[in-house]
Amino acid sequence: MKKFIEALNQIYPLSKKSLSEFEGLLELKKFNKKDKIANLGEVPTKFFILKSGVVRSYVTDEKGREFIRSLFVPIKAVGAFSALILEKPSNSIYDCLTDCEVYVGDFKKFKEIASRNLDFSNLYNTVLERIFIRMEKRILELSVLDAKQRYLKLKKHVPEIENLIPQYHIASYLNITPVQLSRIRKDLYRSKS
Repeated sequence: MKKFIEALNQIYPLSKKSLSEFEGLLELKKFNKKDKIANLGEVPTKFFILKSGVVRSYVTDEKGREFIRSLFVPIKAVGAFSALILEKPSNSIYDCLTDCEVYVGDFKKFKEIASRNLDFSNLYNTVLERIFIRMEKRILELSVLDAKQRYLKLKKHVPEIENLIPQYHIASYLNITPVQLSRIRKDLYRSKS
């Protein structure tokens, strides 16, 4: 919990009383690789904070091909946020690519507390701002960076990514084929030699 509190304080430092109340909302749960934490078409009620592991959000097309929208590594808020906020079915699937430890909280309880507690309200606003910025950066990267630049950016953000998840997931996140990823890695390896 110490690392989580440190990360939380970097986002928005809660008072001791608010921090205690926030901790009381959370339950630490373990999920196995391939477990889903939010499913397509379900109306979510929980928010998640990733303590360890890797989670992805993805969509599928009519042919069943998967397209990874986001990869989450600790310590990040994870979940079908649009569906949570709108109280509508999720349009994405969120699953664990590795075994994960996740803090789970009831979103309605959090919002109820935020309506009367300025600390919670400010934390909520700050988290939403960060999620918006993260999604905007992702859209910009897909729009203006080439595949090699996107790969290098991912490696800078998560240096050990290739030891955590399969190459085809990395390729899907980068919006390229596994063959393209293999070529990029080969070119980078050659240029280092």
